[in-house]
Order: sequence, then structure tokens, then C-alpha cells
Amino acid sequence: MTAESFERAPHAGAGASYAAAGVDIEAGDRAVELMKEWVKKTQRPEVLGGLGGFAGLFDASALKRYERPLLASATDGVGTKVDLARKMGVYDTIGHDLVGMVVDDLVVCGAEPLFMTDYICVGKVHPERVAAIVKGIAEGCVLAGCALVGGETAEHPGLLGEDDFDVAGAGTGVVEADRLLGADRIRTGDAVIAMASSGLHSNGYSLVRHVVFDRARMSLDQQIEEFGRTLGEELLEPTKIYSLDCLALTRTTEVHAFSHITGGGLANNLARVIPDSLHAVVDRSTWTPGAVFDLVGKTGQVERLELEKTLNMGVGMIAVVPEESVDVALTTLADRGVDAWVAGEITERGEHTTGATLTGDYAG
Repeated sequence: MTAESFERAPHAGAGASYAAAGVDIEAGDRAVELMKEWVKKTQRPEVLGGLGGFAGLFDASALKRYERPLLASATDGVGTKVDLARKMGVYDTIGHDLVGMVVDDLVVCGAEPLFMTDYICVGKVHPERVAAIVKGIAEGCVLAGCALVGGETAEHPGLLGEDDFDVAGAGTGVVEADRLLGADRIRTGDAVIAMASSGLHSNGYSLVRHVVFDRARMSLDQQIEEFGRTLGEELLEPTKIYSLDCLALTRTTEVHAFSHITGGGLANNLARVIPDSLHAVVDRSTWTPGAVFDLVGKTGQVERLELEKTLNMGVGMIAVVPEESVDVALTTLADRGVDAWVAGEITERGEHTTGATLTGDYAG
């Protein structure tokens, strides 16, 4: 995790300088010093070296224990949720969101997340803010069991306002070839197990912000009785990270597929892992979406189908398992503190059916 390094102009005097252009190298260096302790907490034994190099190093000889290791990679950001973090002055949760969006894409194929890198772009380097963002990323990596091996902090004066920022990340994982999960494993009669989300996660915030700010004129410090906290606190609730829970599931019972419920909603994301000949039927009556989804829907007069193709509606991850694996799967998840339930099943695809369909009405 290093700030960019730049050569100084060789001449003195009143000429242009990097600092005059708005880039503060010293602030970047201080940010690196502040973040070191957090990055250190994420280290795995395979990681070599520390901060300050041009590349993060991971000892690939650790993969020799695999017969045929497949590397998986994923990259993502957290979208316009960063705007809420900026407005609230809360910077130590958005990195947690970033990790969740990346590692839970990796684990869908059964891959163990190994390491991540990040990219933080700011209008002006405020060392404590950058360090807080990295603290959140590091804490997320610990929850995911992966290392944070490097990254970049870039200062873009003139393009971003002094308080503006964005984050992105990339991750790498590994899975044994014969344990690769996906559509080819799914069979008729498999159960669809839903795992509860912690809230909105990091998708659909353009819709959410439009509803609560532009239409309803709500404020982030407004107390919402149904939430038991302020609107801002609810909207900044970090994305739940499922990677270690999913990997535990693959060790305790047979799993055919996972689906990470992100942008596009439950049906569209689940359909991505369903084979062309089969169909996933999910029963809405098996759960009650959290109050935040109800607020967005009613306040914005958003139709249910529009909500469902934009937000996760209370389900952050899906596991597709054989019927005989259901009890062990639910017990494993419960033991790990994950709220999970059987939400549907896999059937033969009919002439007019698609990959996944939501049926019935939500409970409550």
C-alpha cells in the first residue's frame, strides 16, 4: 500500500511544482505509515515482504499441495455508497464493503481467497482518512481469511473535490479443479439455501440515494424507528462477508453452487449458475426483507419487480445443495452465526421459464 512516488523538477525558482498542482507527497507518505499496522494484521504465511515495494509477493509454492490448482480472480468497487461515507465522515467501513464485493465473487466457484490489492483515489490526501479506509479493508480481509498484499493511493486534484474519493479492489483465490463449483453440478431436486444479508450491502445506492434524498428529502442524521438508529447508520451498514462460511460449508457437506447476490438482484444472479435445462424456484414467503427495503419501496413508490432487480431484498448469498445435504448445511451455517433457510428448489425448466423465478409474497 504505497502512495505514488514522483520525481521533482530539477530546477528551482518560481516554476511549477507538484505541490502547487495539488499533490502532497508528504501526506501520502504519512498515510502509508498510518496504515501499516492494519495491513500487517492481514498477513498470511505465504506473503513475503512488507509495504513499500512495487509489487506484493505471494509464495506460490503453497499451491503445490493442489493436484490441479485453478486461480480465480475478481475485481469490484462499492459504487455510490462512497458518497454516503463522505457525507457522514465515516471512512472505516467502506473498505469492509470492498472486500465483501470481491472475495464473495471468488468463493462462488469454491475458491479460497488468497490475497487482495486495492486502489484508493482521492481529491486530496487526508492521511487519517486514507488510513481509516485501509483499516476497513484490512478488517474485511481478516474476516475473509485473505491477505492485503499491496495497493495504490492516488491523488487527483482538479478532477475530484478535496473530500471526494473512490475505492476499487482486486482479489485472487484458488480452487482444486475437481472441486470447482458451478452450473454443471446442479441437479433437479437440489435445495436453494438463502443466507441473510446485513442490509443493502453495496448495490443499488443510486436508486436508494434518489429515493431518500431527491424524492423524500430525508437527512442522514434522521432517526428511523424501524431501524433503531439513524438513516445514515443503516445505509452505511457494512456488507456481510460470506467467504469463510461458504468454504466451511464445502468442507462439511456437498455443495453444488453458490451465487453472490449483488447488482441485478436475487433472480438474475442466481440464474447465472443455473444450467440451461433447469430452473430455480425461490419462494418469497420464506423470509421477510429488512425494514430498509420496505422504506425504499414505499417512500419511492418503487414497484416490487424494480426493487428485486436492483436490491438484494435481504439475501446476500445462495447455496445450492443436494436435498440430503440440507440439514448439515443449515447446522453448519447456524453454528457460524449465519441466518440461513431453505428458500426454494431446482426443477426442470419449462417452455416459458427462465433461469430463476421468485414466487409468492414476502412473509410479514
